[in-house]
Amino acid sequence: MTTLEVSGSALTAHRLWLDLIANNIANMTTTRTPEGGPYRRRVPVFAQRLREVRAGATLRREEAGVAVAAVLADPNPPRLVFDPSHPDADARGYVAYPNINIVNEMVDMLAATRAYEASATVVEAAKGMALRALEIGRG
Repeated sequence: MTTLEVSGSALTAHRLWLDLIANNIANMTTTRTPEGGPYRRRVPVFAQRLREVRAGATLRREEAGVAVAAVLADPNPPRLVFDPSHPDADARGYVAYPNINIVNEMVDMLAATRAYEASATVVEAAKGMALRALEIGRG
């Protein structure tokens, strides 16, 4: 079951990454948020998930998948666009837009999609091996 647990945690993490990318794209023009200022691009921070296993008197850690350790806001400054007619323009006529680059988001989306697909393939392979092992046991 370890293979399924690890792959399942990766599926969950990559799904969250895809959700964050979709949210970033959807908010590319959001100039006002409840926190104040323009929307800030969000990115996940992945971390290895470990579990403690006791073998007699020895305690060791083994891999148990991936976890999202944090979701961080991009620290880069907003993109300033001159538009004095915009309701969120400052005194000089500049509007602060999120510093989100659609090309970067699309590259991240492709990477997240490929990683998700790879994890799904591992789940299917592990499931197939488990079913074949059960068939061997019956025969």
